[in-house]
Amino acid sequence: MKKIILLLTAFVFIKASAQTADEVIQKYATATGGLEHFKAIKTLKLAGTVSAQGNEFPLTVQIINGKAIRTDVTIMDKTIISAYKDGVGWKINPFQGSDAAVDVTGNELNDLKTQSFVASQLMDYKARGFTVELQGQEDVEGAKAYKIKLVTDDKREYTYFIDATTSMLIKSINSSTVMGQDMLVETYYKDVKDFSGLKFSTSRTQKANGQELQELHFDKFEIDPAIDEKVFDKH
Repeated sequence: MKKIILLLTAFVFIKASAQTADEVIQKYATATGGLEHFKAIKTLKLAGTVSAQGNEFPLTVQIINGKAIRTDVTIMDKTIISAYKDGVGWKINPFQGSDAAVDVTGNELNDLKTQSFVASQLMDYKARGFTVELQGQEDVEGAKAYKIKLVTDDKREYTYFIDATTSMLIKSINSSTVMGQDMLVETYYKDVKDFSGLKFSTSRTQKANGQELQELHFDKFEIDPAIDEKVFDKH
């Protein structure tokens, strides 16, 4: 009888201490500063560098929250631009033989639309009509992390790993278009810093097939700067 009582007690404890996807996501949102505060941001401007194959280049990102995004990477006096506004995406890559803007479609367009929101789609999944599923825990570079699968309304799948101790996002996996090819990209988030009460990862490393694609380092975050909407228009 004592053994049965002990087993029942242990079962109750395990059940009570188990996390749900919503609980993990809520802790993540709270740890970063609160979903409502991310949504309240009107514009965001980031500056830093992108490193690839031993080379480092200046990078700027401009965002109108939920509406538009533009990234500029300057390489040898030439600029690669990716932009999105109100459902329309375009890019200029002089290293692909043309200085003319071309339309962005498919997964690449979806990626830009997702990036135009300051708040992570994970912490805002309900408002966007997405679904989530907690898939247990995994080790991520020595840290215990909750693994959450997110499915968008157009059936795209993302996997997020939330540190079980800090409640911060430390890794994500999704299918992305890189150099014209769709591939599974792993992004590792590090060097979290506080900007006006909101926490952002200032260092991100992206890998595909075990190989490092690029590293992003941001050293400047401007919240609600003036941004001319015309910079997002195709030209």
